[in-house]
Amino acid sequence: MLTLYGIPNCDTVKKARVWLQDQGIAYHFHDFKKDGLSTAIVNNWLKTLSWESIVNTKGTTYKALDEAQKSAIGQAKTGMVLLLENSSIIKRPVIERDGVALSVGFLPEKWTELLGK
Repeated sequence: MLTLYGIPNCDTVKKARVWLQDQGIAYHFHDFKKDGLSTAIVNNWLKTLSWESIVNTKGTTYKALDEAQKSAIGQAKTGMVLLLENSSIIKRPVIERDGVALSVGFLPEKWTELLGK
């Protein structure tokens, strides 16, 4: 089963959801504002994705962090706290299939390759 993590009002997430529907790919949507995120979920992502790929450094949430917080993001303990407290800092969407994180951000060409469509 495919899980799409994001927030419903994000334009990129909206495009990704439409694309998945158009491709006939079934998925579960996990709204991390409403449904939350856990250390276990983020740790699972970090098995296949890097901190750098998960953190949206172009967003306003990241830009509002002070320099100490920005440098703490790559450190497991402090980075995890920042991600869980500020889920808006996470680049969206994250897709996961059968418990394995595949990709961050909506990239139709990459998704076609990853999802076999």
